[in-house]
Amino acid sequence: MPRERLRAGLDVLARRYRVQVAPEVTARAGYLAGGDDVRAASFNRYLRDPDVRAILCTRGGYGVMRILADLDSDALRRDPKLIVSFSDGTGLLAWALRCAGVRGVHGPMVAQLGTLPAADADWLVRLMESRAPLPLPRMPLSPLGAPLPHAPIEGPLLGGNLCLLSHLVGTPYQLDLGGAILFFEDVGEAVYRIDRYLTHLGLAGALDGVAAAVVGDMTDCAVPAGHPTPFAVIHERLARREIPGAYGALLAHGVRNVALPFGGRAALTRTEAGPHLALLDPAVG
Repeated sequence: MPRERLRAGLDVLARRYRVQVAPEVTARAGYLAGGDDVRAASFNRYLRDPDVRAILCTRGGYGVMRILADLDSDALRRDPKLIVSFSDGTGLLAWALRCAGVRGVHGPMVAQLGTLPAADADWLVRLMESRAPLPLPRMPLSPLGAPLPHAPIEGPLLGGNLCLLSHLVGTPYQLDLGGAILFFEDVGEAVYRIDRYLTHLGLAGALDGVAAAVVGDMTDCAVPAGHPTPFAVIHERLARREIPGAYGALLAHGVRNVALPFGGRAALTRTEAGPHLALLDPAVG
């Protein structure tokens, strides 16, 4: 974890909250932020601490999947608290929902908070604290996939990082997307891999019953000459499965990252100005 980005993000949080920082945050073991046992024990310590009301990851990282089986779902079920993450943290959000029945927040992590527009940080705070559904910040959505019907589509907001969603298939943490509004984003992926992830999800039956899709940033996804864009591939994959959707959501690795209540109900509506996403549930139950 780069210390400068850590300090900047902690400064944002400290304006409103009492912040505890795990001493292991700056640990390093090869390409991991410390060994698996150390990271799992650190996370479990905060799950079991009644004074801790939310856990924000400092940044995403491949190693999240390595510790999911060692996390204390009973502690989270007994004392629900918000987990805020995105990117590889999709695994944590899926674990919390599948193993403890606790919704989280797909939103900025500490490393990103110091670089985001103040409005996105303020929105995260409001979402973490409100017990009523809030109007989402405006997102200029455009149609993608199959055409949206005239009637609003309602369902739980589920998704996250596309790569992680694909890799969770076949694990105890695979999300049940039946009836869901699936949202996803990714970063640094070749277009053919985006195609592969969506094709894999389809072949595995994971997309069966998806009500609609909302697509965020495909950040730094290079397009070689003559290749389709990521959004062209996504459009084709969704349309083939007759999944209506929209793109342009302000998620997650780009210069904006608007937090969403992971597992909370939402509605995607067709309007003259374009698709509109509205929250029907708060993040806090």
